[in-house]
Amino acid sequence: MINVLAKPLGALGSWFMSLAFDVGGVVLMLWRSVLALLPPRLDGPEMWKNLYQVGVKSFPIVVVTALFTGAIMVIQSGIYVQKYGAEGLLGWGAGFSVLREVGPILIGLMFSGRVGANNTAELGTMKVTEQVDALRTLAIDPINYLVVPRFVSMMVMMFLLVVVGDLAALVSGAVVSQYLLGVDMQVFYWSLVTYVELADFLSGVIKALAFGVAIGVISCHYGMTVSGGAVGVGRAVNDSVVASAIAIFVLDYFLTFVMK
Repeated sequence: MINVLAKPLGALGSWFMSLAFDVGGVVLMLWRSVLALLPPRLDGPEMWKNLYQVGVKSFPIVVVTALFTGAIMVIQSGIYVQKYGAEGLLGWGAGFSVLREVGPILIGLMFSGRVGANNTAELGTMKVTEQVDALRTLAIDPINYLVVPRFVSMMVMMFLLVVVGDLAALVSGAVVSQYLLGVDMQVFYWSLVTYVELADFLSGVIKALAFGVAIGVISCHYGMTVSGGAVGVGRAVNDSVVASAIAIFVLDYFLTFVMK
């Protein structure tokens, strides 16, 4: 009986230890990143480079995602709006869902897939080629030089991209309501500004900040703990994307519960 249970129990123990290592590593990475910001000691060129790579290069895909998100929300809401003759609620239905939930989550997932994966791959490659060790040899703290600029840029740009994405989604929704559903843009706008509150928008951007922090810390943790050469880098990228997606949904659940 003991021999039969040994293998599954060993696998379970190994999985639990791996999970504990990753959770502890993420928390430690967050703690060290926050300490490095007190007071801020950011490398200017590295910071601007990361802001460009994280934000500007992500702009097209975020806008495209937001445009189709707004259109889909209006089409889905329009089914019931036309059924019950509630055209005055179309802007509220689309705006509420986009600002509070759909916009931050979809943009967060796109952000983690593009930026988080790229960040893990960059740091992982530097780790396995001993560039991180070379920085330590030169008395340069890798956390201050590599991690903190990425952490800050992801948090800031995730916030800004969600704001831009919300605007693009609402514009797209208004256009679709006019030309596909026959609901005038003015009616859509009136419904949006009348029923959607500032708290709905703030809820979404607060989630965006939290998602940016999570993606930044998780991607940096997996990148800085890579081992095993190129195979290890590929494994770390995969784990980083999966962990970031899980973190987004977990954070969304708790933040929604707190800000309901």
